[in-house]
Amino acid sequence: MGDLHSAEEHGNTQISTVIFDLDGTLLSTEHLTKEILKEFLAGYGKVPDKEKEKKRLGMAQKEYAIGIVSDYDLPITPDQYVQAVMPFYHDLWLQAKALPGANRLIRHLHKHGVPFALASNSKRKNIDGKVSLQEGWKECFSVILGSDQVKSGKPSPDIFLEAAKQMGADAAHCLVIEDSVIGVRAGKAAGMKVVAVPSFHSEFDQYTIADSVLRSLLDLK
Repeated sequence: MGDLHSAEEHGNTQISTVIFDLDGTLLSTEHLTKEILKEFLAGYGKVPDKEKEKKRLGMAQKEYAIGIVSDYDLPITPDQYVQAVMPFYHDLWLQAKALPGANRLIRHLHKHGVPFALASNSKRKNIDGKVSLQEGWKECFSVILGSDQVKSGKPSPDIFLEAAKQMGADAAHCLVIEDSVIGVRAGKAAGMKVVAVPSFHSEFDQYTIADSVLRSLLDLK
């Protein structure tokens, strides 16, 4: 797939609605997450396991925290971990930049009247905090959803199905744009077409269930 229009050709299905993930898809925050984890674990004399962290990409906050505490055998609860690191996240969100092609794509869809939503495994209040720092973003999205607004976060399809429902769109006519394997699985489970833009280019072979895999949002024209 080389452009937005070709998304409409997958399985002869007309795409009418686009649903984006946020972190790692539109916003460059994944490297910030890695830095926070590295600094936090250093306080316990531990270092991040790259392979484990790749698999954690896209997880909801609760599952992410449980995994961190368990995998690194930390003497704290998952809730204590979240409480300890959240202040660092709030500070670093100020540094988060739109990924290449994100602003152009948002403007293009908005200009042409294509409804699009934001569906993230982050909590809604955290999504609002990040999006509010990006000029012109918040008013462009028809719907914004966090994992705390649905029964189950990704890889459950709940958040994508709820976004489609709120926009009055049929799942079969929705295109999901995601950076994580967890998100891609959720989009496919929802019965939607999925374009993957992997955060780690060396991991392209992990995204075979996606309908298309791109190196950058700039490849969507």
